[in-house]
Amino acid sequence: ESLWTSVADGRVRLRIDNSCPQTPITVHQMFKESLEKYGSLNALASKKNGKWEKITFSEYYCLSRKAAKSFLKLGLERFHSVAILGFNSPEWFISAVGAVFAGGIVTGIYTTNSPEACHYIAHDSKTNIMVVENQKQLEKIMQIWNRLPYLKAVVLYKDSIPERHPNLYTMEEFLELGDDIPDATLDYIINSQKPNQCCVLIYTSGTTGKPKGAMLSHDNITWTSAHCSRAGDMQPAEVQQESIVSYLPLSHIAAQIYDLWTGIKWGEQVYFAEPDALKGSLIDTLKEVQPTSHMGVPRVWEKIMEKLKDASAQSGFMKKKILSWAMSLSLERNLNCSSSSDLKQFWTRLADYLVLAKIRNALGFSSCQKHFSGAAPLNTETLYFFLGLNITLYEAYGMSETTGPHCLSGPYIYRQHSCGKPVPGCKVKLVDEDTEGNGEICFWGRTVFMGYLNMEDKTKEAFDEDGWLHSGDLGKLDKDGFLYVTGRIKDLIITAGGENVPPIPIEDAVKKELPIISNAMVIGDKKKFLSMLLTLKSVLDPDTSDPTDILTEQARDFCQKIGSKATKVSEIVATRDQAIYQAIQEGINKVNMNATNRVHCIQKWIVLPRDFSISGGELGPTMKLKRLTVLEKYRNEVDSFYEE
Repeated sequence: ESLWTSVADGRVRLRIDNSCPQTPITVHQMFKESLEKYGSLNALASKKNGKWEKITFSEYYCLSRKAAKSFLKLGLERFHSVAILGFNSPEWFISAVGAVFAGGIVTGIYTTNSPEACHYIAHDSKTNIMVVENQKQLEKIMQIWNRLPYLKAVVLYKDSIPERHPNLYTMEEFLELGDDIPDATLDYIINSQKPNQCCVLIYTSGTTGKPKGAMLSHDNITWTSAHCSRAGDMQPAEVQQESIVSYLPLSHIAAQIYDLWTGIKWGEQVYFAEPDALKGSLIDTLKEVQPTSHMGVPRVWEKIMEKLKDASAQSGFMKKKILSWAMSLSLERNLNCSSSSDLKQFWTRLADYLVLAKIRNALGFSSCQKHFSGAAPLNTETLYFFLGLNITLYEAYGMSETTGPHCLSGPYIYRQHSCGKPVPGCKVKLVDEDTEGNGEICFWGRTVFMGYLNMEDKTKEAFDEDGWLHSGDLGKLDKDGFLYVTGRIKDLIITAGGENVPPIPIEDAVKKELPIISNAMVIGDKKKFLSMLLTLKSVLDPDTSDPTDILTEQARDFCQKIGSKATKVSEIVATRDQAIYQAIQEGINKVNMNATNRVHCIQKWIVLPRDFSISGGELGPTMKLKRLTVLEKYRNEVDSFYEE
């Protein structure tokens, strides 16, 4: 058996060696082990009519078996997929586990996907059954069903069915369908599954070209759930039952491994947030649940920070002063691990008790022992802001192709700006290092995926001849083995003079210097000098999450300080507001003064009339900047920088 495959029913050689000798198991074996330990504990909690409804691990397991039988009844074929299109819910989890039990492959689809994007994934993965949340998602599938020869049925889990359609079922109807399928039939399928076969497909959001379906094996899922979570100090329920809030898209590996699979492995209690979590309701859920551990992508932590800064900007003079005093003490203590005087320590503890603890409580973090960030690099401003609240953000690093986290920080493994160390049993190496020690990060271990479905060439490109997975990311290792990710090779700007410029440090520096700036993007590939596109922080529309024209409280604060009365983005851009444009130029001058060399200086810039967004196309579903799309969309502005 090869280390990789690109066919759905392929098997791979597992990367088992002395550093990770554990016996491989299937998802069903993992669930069975947990069932014996945690059967009576609550597993999933969701809100119905204002009240939390909970089911235990025993009930969860039984429902997953019921779903598996119903999938078989509807004609799910071996290694064909069940695609789930909807917001996180018990039904999402039960459908996913049921699909795997039944010998299928579970495939999440982003709820923001267009009908065409849904069609691509459903066709590529040979989706037999589609599980959708509501009317809105159902309509997408209805438009494409006649072009999906493998699709046999659709199950709707939130809304009622508007009009009857053959092979369309509600969740209740669906769960009854398989009642006449004997346990022996299902058990036969379960027992024939092997740890080195595929059970999960994660489609990379494809900032370039078509999305690729990363195939994950049972061993990828069960090994990662067990060992990566322990590296981040997640506790088994016999020590302490962790409670977490599930809200990030489950079609993305981070949430799927953290919420769904690890939840089963260690007996965690998972609370489902409301679908509008990222539009503002997340904090309400966190306050109610008070989770013991929380994971966010950088944009989520930034949003929490912006909300707090807005609240602070609106509070009275004294309150502002006290908060900034408490936060500066906390930040200093967290940055300065060395011992400070007893008096200083007393004040820091007092500030934490009187001020910061109240804020953590208001955010829903009073019981939270671990705060993780992954999927993209955190900027210094966010990191320091939370250290000021006495919250350490533990960065994790990996990709869909490493089943999520391959490197992790945690309470015992932490260094600022680093995403920790490889999980025990996983390896990292750097290739093609430059003089400063930056090289391409490569992975080895049982987190490493099977290959891309139906894409043999892309799969071969991902691995070198020794079977190491190449990430496309640049990073460096310190002498103690901590990894620092410094950027994407693809994002690296190579100027007309052949100089290499990593854009992220420059962009972060500008955002840190100018609190009015929301997004900054450096341009300069094949150009004589660097320029920059800027957007301003504006209030998001509560319904669509799209940026409006109104500046945030924090941005208005910035304007007032420098003597501008502006309250809207359009006013600033239309009039090229002198005070603001001058302040931006001064901020950029400061960043340029600290630049590595002349080449790294920003020569020209422009403020765009609207902030970047998912709907605008500039951001991917996990809020990653899609640089090529931005270049295409603002081509005229960019060209104007370089006209002779």
